[in-house]
Amino acid sequence: QDAYSKRFIPVSSISRVTSVGDQKFEVITNNRNFVFRAESDADRNEWIRTLQQIAEERKSKALERTLMSPTTNGAADPADKSGFLELRGFKHKLFVAVAGDKVFLYKNAEVGGWRRGAMNVGNVKEVDRRGFDLTTPYRIFSFSADSDQEKEEWVEAMQQSIAEALSNSEVAERIWAVESNRFCADCGSPKPDWASINLCVVICKRCAGEHRGLGPGITKVRSLKMDRKVWTEELIELFHQIGNAVANQFWAANVPPSEAITPASSSQDRRRFLIAKYREGKYRRYHPLFGNQEELDRALCAAVTTSDLAETQALLFCGAAVTCATGDPQCPTPLALAEKSGQRLQMEFLLHNKNSGPPRLGWWVISGWPEHAGLPSTILCRAEFSRRWCTLQDGVLSYYENDRNAVPNGEIKVEEIVCLLHPTAPGRPGSPFPPSRRIESTFEVYIESERLYLFGLESPDSAREWLKSIAKSFVHPRAEELLALDFERIGRLHYKGGLNLERAKEGWFALAGSTLHVCFEDSERQEPLQLRKLQELCAGPGHAVGLGGAAAPPPPPPPPEARLAGRTLYIQGERKLDFLGWVHAIQKAAGSAGDTLSEQQLTESDVPLLVDRCIDYITQCGLTSEGIYRKSGQNSKTTSLLEMLRRDARSVRLKEGEHQVDDVANTLKRFFRDLGDGLFTGRWGQDWLRATALEDEEAKISEYRRLLGTLPTVNRATLKALINHLFRVQRFSGENQMNTHNLAIVFGPTLFQTDGKDYKAGRVVEDLISHYVKIFNVNDQEMKKQQDEIMAIMKMREAASSGTQQAGDFICTVYLEEKKTEAEQHVKIPATMTAEELTFEILDRRKIVMKEKDYWSCFEVNEREEA
Repeated sequence: QDAYSKRFIPVSSISRVTSVGDQKFEVITNNRNFVFRAESDADRNEWIRTLQQIAEERKSKALERTLMSPTTNGAADPADKSGFLELRGFKHKLFVAVAGDKVFLYKNAEVGGWRRGAMNVGNVKEVDRRGFDLTTPYRIFSFSADSDQEKEEWVEAMQQSIAEALSNSEVAERIWAVESNRFCADCGSPKPDWASINLCVVICKRCAGEHRGLGPGITKVRSLKMDRKVWTEELIELFHQIGNAVANQFWAANVPPSEAITPASSSQDRRRFLIAKYREGKYRRYHPLFGNQEELDRALCAAVTTSDLAETQALLFCGAAVTCATGDPQCPTPLALAEKSGQRLQMEFLLHNKNSGPPRLGWWVISGWPEHAGLPSTILCRAEFSRRWCTLQDGVLSYYENDRNAVPNGEIKVEEIVCLLHPTAPGRPGSPFPPSRRIESTFEVYIESERLYLFGLESPDSAREWLKSIAKSFVHPRAEELLALDFERIGRLHYKGGLNLERAKEGWFALAGSTLHVCFEDSERQEPLQLRKLQELCAGPGHAVGLGGAAAPPPPPPPPEARLAGRTLYIQGERKLDFLGWVHAIQKAAGSAGDTLSEQQLTESDVPLLVDRCIDYITQCGLTSEGIYRKSGQNSKTTSLLEMLRRDARSVRLKEGEHQVDDVANTLKRFFRDLGDGLFTGRWGQDWLRATALEDEEAKISEYRRLLGTLPTVNRATLKALINHLFRVQRFSGENQMNTHNLAIVFGPTLFQTDGKDYKAGRVVEDLISHYVKIFNVNDQEMKKQQDEIMAIMKMREAASSGTQQAGDFICTVYLEEKKTEAEQHVKIPATMTAEELTFEILDRRKIVMKEKDYWSCFEVNEREEA
């Protein structure tokens, strides 16, 4: 007999080859597994590598056959998304393909279809970080992808498939009534169901994807089947009049056969061809007037009054300005001329290609970065820039090799711009470049296709002038008020606010210093939001940020319903690149910016949040603490707490048990001692000290009140809050041993930042506490409110020290997700517990682990079960 059997294993049946020990490897097929032994480990590894390579080659060849879904006319289209996914209930991964409006499931990439599902009755839903469910009438398929990004791509592909399944072919059939529109204008694929509505060409799905990469400033892509609202009767008729035949007579008049693409062309070839065709205009038929702007504009004004759409198309895409001056006061633009002449289709064509903006010339430019490249530094070496001649005219920002070139290297249409950024700090110390080689006056332009362009000039004034001109070109007329601001960042974002949170609206935003100016969709004027006075600032899921706080409208104030006070504003972004910049800029502007009082995060009453947090904690927990403010806390804890509060006091919560009273008191004192310009300011500090020499008590009080009025608003509010606090502390001097005189000894040198040798500093503080009511005009109602607060706090402290339940503590029944007995938990809720703490308490009890994209809410419901 032969030493070896004659059995064959088809390579097409091999699903996996793995090492299983010394010199052994296992070949796993659809039917059974085979274990082989090689002569050495090196030989085994060579066998594994060879078999894996051959199996993969067979699979890739099979993909070309498997990933083709038959269409109604017998042709085949490639799958929109394909690959391996884990499916709950199956040991091995399945091969999944999304093609058109159907999803195909295969046991592997070699064998035929195992199950096919139409998506017109399907629904897709994300369930966790890598998992998603596809729900059909007959089953729920629970898939799991290899990564978070892969999952998002699968979900998007399936949602697109569902949309296509639910689409309507009526518009497509009408567009296809013209024979040239039955084939893609770029590659010739049959029955194209996408279009560029400004170029008036009908294109296939694969070319539509590459069109989007060119940006909406060049081509505006819409679906014939899904974007029903876009397709007005005028637009459909426009595609009958122009369409692929007329458009290609202009755009593809000189295409060499070697550069043309076909339905089988790769994405890279399509991209190259479309850039040459539409962005560079490489193959277009040049109008005889090309290069003569004045003649082009005059010819356009004449063409729009006729039905010659091909002439209008050639003029526009050879440089005629769609908003050029006509010389007719009654009809100042070509659009107005077309309307007067009753040319509906000319109007439609002009509207889809409309731009506006004043002309500008000059300067430096560095080309754009894609999203993954990150943001460049504010200080750049001159060698990093390419010197270009730039123009801003008719809504197009163009850059040329030099001022003699007629054809630009590239363009940015202002309608593509979503955000402009002008860095407030042009230079940074420690730059590696000498001043002669730096480009410090820069600004950034963000466009819809997730690209960033950085421009630089040698003069800050020139940079600001260019920035204002570009902003004026792309900012909506109702938001022109924002252009008068010395903004750092300006652009459009979506927002939700008030009682209507269902639909996001488009607004225009400008960040100037620590103020975010907003032009809402339904408002006639801009509203400023003081970011340092926000009560809450949080980043939400996806591209969202929540602002909760108060606005500070300029005089005269807007009506109450227009104010942002006491409401939450949700800001959403559609593009990651520019929105992340907004989030970081808002977070920075909402934080403390320096060591003076006016640069701190503030409460609604203009008191630094740091001071308010410390005073509030000591009022609740330390009024009766012996030696409060005289005793020093631990230096390391004081330093750490002060750093946290200075960095972001809004996120710090001082809690009894976690923070010691003396540490918090020492933090407050150190803040005032290190305060830039001091609480009483360098200008008026000596006047406060001199006032102590006045012998007449009424005259002295009057002088203090006069000096109080000279202080800046934040200093005045902070001084009142601090003295009010010290006034409360001395009311408990029997317990804490800190009477007015003792507090003055501690706070005098601290507030005036002296060495303690000058008794006058302590005398000022003692006078302010003693005459608090008169100096600060405290009325009876305020005094009663303070007294009631102190009594409530003391009752709570007494109850806690006696071992009885604190006032406010109660046992509450909490239900997790649904009101069922098995979902209920009984929790003791102290008065200081927050909704967040309660939520974590319940989740910990039920051993539920918070995942990255989990968002839990806590609702309080009364006896009538009303949230």
